[in-house]
Amino acid sequence: MPALHADEIPTTPALVRELLAAQMPEWAGLPLRYAGAGTDNTMYRLGEEYVVRLPRTPAGTLERELTWAPRLAPHVGALLPEPVRRGAPSARFPAPWCVLRWLDGAEPGPGTVRDWATFGTDLATFVRELRGAPLMGARRADGLSWYRGGQLHGITAEAEAALDGCAALGDVLALDLAALREVWEAALALPDAASPEGWLHGDLRPANLLVQDGALHAVLDFGTLSLGLPDAEHAPVFDLPPRARTAYREALALDDTTWARALAVAAMAVPYYWSTLPDFAAESLTRLRNVLADAAGTGTG
Repeated sequence: MPALHADEIPTTPALVRELLAAQMPEWAGLPLRYAGAGTDNTMYRLGEEYVVRLPRTPAGTLERELTWAPRLAPHVGALLPEPVRRGAPSARFPAPWCVLRWLDGAEPGPGTVRDWATFGTDLATFVRELRGAPLMGARRADGLSWYRGGQLHGITAEAEAALDGCAALGDVLALDLAALREVWEAALALPDAASPEGWLHGDLRPANLLVQDGALHAVLDFGTLSLGLPDAEHAPVFDLPPRARTAYREALALDDTTWARALAVAAMAVPYYWSTLPDFAAESLTRLRNVLADAAGTGTG
């Protein structure tokens, strides 16, 4: 897979075997194979029970997942990542890494989801359960402050950069960029959100959800876990089909103002990965088109 970041840490199966031999020798002989990569981590399947997860940059985001996913797991119905062992930074790999228990399932899609309305309701249930989980002493000041977890006015610079990035790509996007900007500006004119801060997964895109037997089974990747306002949590639902979005909104009883804020955050789908990660770019385009459909009142049903 091509590098996505200027400070990318390259990995290979040989490197992973070397790390295991040095820090977890009892597993060094297990079968190992590449299992995919996201924007922040690369995964290798280790035997049948485990997966090795390595951050793609030195900063990484594993610590939030390793610390909080086990504590939050009892408070939600879906399965969460289960850390088994922590790997320490070394001369060969300058960042913490970990071994998690492997979770079976498939990404949600037309061939895996039995009923999109049910899926949307199940995702809403997860969001409600996570937001209702106790803080357990967590504070935003403790590395749990995500830039999209505050009021919309606090992310104006990021939104403008995202919209300008889309404009720079020009006609290749085949999107009404003026309408996207109107979605953002209309949300800025709304009153600030009044909801109390609570837990946010932060990135509930399809790649971080697992389906089993047609239904939501597990939620992965807690690298953007934070405490904040709920508007940003709702944004990835625009990656899903209309029936799922409608059921999600109804299950959480989201009013027009909250939905408008969610639309605005979703409109910030960043063109950062346009040339390096085409699948992610295509996913972002789907989100933007769905934002425009919902804003125009044609994206439900």
